[in-house]
Formats: sequence, structure tokens, C-alpha cells
Amino acid sequence: MRTQNTSSQSNGNLFAALRAAFPQDLDAVAVETDSGLFYSWRDLERATAMMANLLDSLDLPAGSRIAVQVEKSVEAMVLYLATLRAGLVFLPLNTAYQSAEIEYFIGNAEPAVVVCTARNFGWVSKIAFKAGTQCVFTLNDDRTGSLLERAAHCSDQHVVALRQADDLAAILYTSGTTGRSKGAMLTHGNMLSNALVLKDYWGWQADDVLIHALPIFHVHGLFVAIHGALLNGSKMIWLSKFDPKLVIQKMPEATVFMGVPTLYVRLLAEPGLTREAARHMRLFIAGSAPLLIETFNEWQSRTGHTILERYGMSETVMLTSNPYDQSQGERRGGTVGFPLPGVSLRVQDEDGRPVPVGEIGGIQVKGPNVFKGYWRMPEKTAEEFTPDGYFKTGDVGKIDELGYVTIVGRSKDLIISGGYNVYPAEIEACINELPGVAESAVVGIPHADFGEVGVAVVTPKPGATIDPGKIIASLKSQLANFKVPKQCFVVAALPRNTMGKVQKNILRAQYGAG
Repeated sequence: MRTQNTSSQSNGNLFAALRAAFPQDLDAVAVETDSGLFYSWRDLERATAMMANLLDSLDLPAGSRIAVQVEKSVEAMVLYLATLRAGLVFLPLNTAYQSAEIEYFIGNAEPAVVVCTARNFGWVSKIAFKAGTQCVFTLNDDRTGSLLERAAHCSDQHVVALRQADDLAAILYTSGTTGRSKGAMLTHGNMLSNALVLKDYWGWQADDVLIHALPIFHVHGLFVAIHGALLNGSKMIWLSKFDPKLVIQKMPEATVFMGVPTLYVRLLAEPGLTREAARHMRLFIAGSAPLLIETFNEWQSRTGHTILERYGMSETVMLTSNPYDQSQGERRGGTVGFPLPGVSLRVQDEDGRPVPVGEIGGIQVKGPNVFKGYWRMPEKTAEEFTPDGYFKTGDVGKIDELGYVTIVGRSKDLIISGGYNVYPAEIEACINELPGVAESAVVGIPHADFGEVGVAVVTPKPGATIDPGKIIASLKSQLANFKVPKQCFVVAALPRNTMGKVQKNILRAQYGAG
């Protein structure tokens, strides 16, 4: 049984809808952590109220951004929910980002508040205060930090801020192939509409328990997983980091698991993954990167479960999904299923004409889940939408005669490694600045564990000698680790077409074969 918060009927704030779905028994366990802590629904209610009151006490301008780069913890989730509750805008940042990246994000978003780990406070606060940030707080994964110390003095009663469905709730940065990051603006309505559709489409049940093993700085872990559990009033088993042995150990207590393909590969490497271990589970969901058909088939054989693949983006949350209900069709490996209810998806050629069934083209989408646009980039926003309002995803795919969508590539050479987006142009720009480098090309090649990894192919300037190891080492000091190519090769020249454009398809074939 669910309590109904009447304010959620007239309030478009996403938090109001999530709070209305809390169970009647607020003392039941909402989150169980891998360190033995238990948080009740009442704990979530009180903690979000106290943190929202702290944010309110800062007298921030309307629409202020709250930028957050912290390790995964329940308190970090509470901060996200409190930001929604206070009617402010949440800006999650990958914990792997280095100073140059953080400087760009803070400079572009101009957050009023920045929250970081205590160990990074020195350099993050310098960047933030230089950019005009009003407050910098710390939050650690052991329930310490100035944010919690300040919030502890605030009231645990809070009236949820009134917001319209079209009001901004979050900004997610997603780099373009030019290397310039774009802030995708998601509204309360974008995320709530998507969460409600997935609640029904994935058959969430009253006794569901979610194993949450994903990071919480991107769509998959922060929105799809957390919104799904909260909107269903379901308990989460919260893992601070992915541990395949612990996931298998917790399966008898859970029913739903969401992961990127890399996590499934690592689970399959564990002898303890058996049909018996997964017997109590209801649903395994995969996304954020292509799932190899070998992984799909082996999972089915080992566990008796068929992984449900889906497709989404930072700009749209979820777009398509293989069916949960068998009456709606089978879950097909290698596909991402059907467009979700309310989502219109089409495949068009470069001239904007529909392609025939089974033919490849650019994927375009429209629906209540599609973002509001790119932060402070009206020209780029206009460029990415068609005259009739469809968003051009940049992905290339096809739709078969039954309506199944298959993603066959990405039009902008995006590499998805372990579920994270890697943009070659950003890495190439760093390599090209290094001494002795004439030019570089970064391509993605298949990888059994990560789905794809980057490989750098570099040409030297006349008379220069390049050490591939030093290039990798230099990149590690500048970029998040997931962006750093796994290998670097030095060649005399890059392959080009008659127009002088580097032929990355040749590089992918050459180095992918090895």
C-alpha cells in the first residue's frame, strides 16, 4: 500500500512523485548497503528535508546549479533528491574527471554550489571560487563532510518546492566530437514521464528488490535505477562499487539487476553464477553499451534468464526496450527492442527521407522524455532538432519488419567503453599537443570485457621520435582513465581518402583484427 501525497497531484516536481510512492510503512528498509547500514524510508524523508533546508538557507537564485563530484554513497543519492526537493538543478560529474575537465564544467555551468570529496577540496574549491561559485561543501563516502555537518543543524520538515513539469531538474554533460562538452538539460517532466513508462513496461512488482551496483553520475545509475526503485517503493541493495561475488551472493535477496555489458562479462567469469544463484531474480537489464551476442547467449545458458537490452541517451533517458512481457514479443539479442510507449522513433537518410524497413540510417526520436536542449547553446540545440521536432541522436541503426530496433554504429565515431562515452576528438586534441606529434587518430575496437576500447594511432613530425608509452602516460595525467586509449601505435602516415579525410574505418579494421 502506498501513501498519496496530495501535493504531488498539482506539483510537477519529480521529487513530489517519488515521495508519494513511498510505502505506508516509513520504517521499512529502503536501502541496505554493503557496509551493513540500513536506511528506512523515514530516513530518506528526513535526510532529504534537512539537506533541502540547508540549500534553501543559502538563498540561491532560482534555477541555481548544484555541481557534485563525489564517490557513490547513499548520502550522495540523498543530495540528488534534496536538490530536486528544493527545486534546484542537479549537475553530476564523473568521479574520474581531472582538473582541466572540472574547470570547463564549472566555468560553463556556473554552479552556485559545488560538492566534492574532502581529499579534492583544495583544487576543486580554487576552481569553483574563481568561477564565482557561492559555496563549496565536502561529502565523503563514509558519512563525513561539511555538507552533512551543516545539514545536521537543519529542520527535518520541508515543503517540496513547487515546480512545473517543464522546469529544469538536471544537466548532464555529454561531449561532442568537436571535443566541446554540451550540457543536456533534463526537466522534471522528462524524467518522471520516462520513469512512469518504465515502471509499467518492465513490470515492476510490489515485492521487487533492486541490486544497485552502478555509478550514480550518469543516466543509468542515477535516473533509471534510482527512479525505478523509488517510484515503486522498492528496497535497494546498495553496492558502493561493483563486486561480482557480492552481486551473486545478494541475488537470492533481490529480483532486479541493472548493469552495463562489462558487469555481465565479469559476472560470467564467476563460477558461483548458476541457475540456482539466480533463481529468485526476476529481471536482468543491460544498457549503456552494446551487449555482445556471445554474452547474451552465455547468460541465458548459465542462469536461465534472458537479458533485457534497452537503449537510451543522456539527452533522452530511455528510448527503446526489449519487452518484459513475453506476450509483447521475445527479447532479441543484438537488438534494443521496440520504441517505448510515447516515444516516436524513425530512421532517415542524410537527406531526411525515411529509409525502407531493414535499411540503415540515422535514428531520430521524439517524446516527452526528450531533453529541453543544450545548456547555453541555442544554435547547437536548433541544429540537433529537425523542423518537425525530432531529435537527431547521432546513432545509426535500422528497424526490422517486426519493429525491433538495432543500433549498428554511431555517426560521430563515439566509443562506448565499459558503459562510458569516449569522444576521440577530445583525446586527439590532447595527443596533438604533445612534443613530436604531427597528427593522431583515435578509434574504438572490440573488447570482450569493455565492449570497446580506444586505440591511438600517431604520426611523428619529421625527425621526431615518439615513445607510445609516454603518450599514454601523458594522457593519464590529463584525462579520466576511461578515456585513455589502451594502446598507442606510431605509424608513418594515416590512411586518407581522396578528400584528405582520415579513413578511420581502415584503422578500426586494421587494429581491431589484432
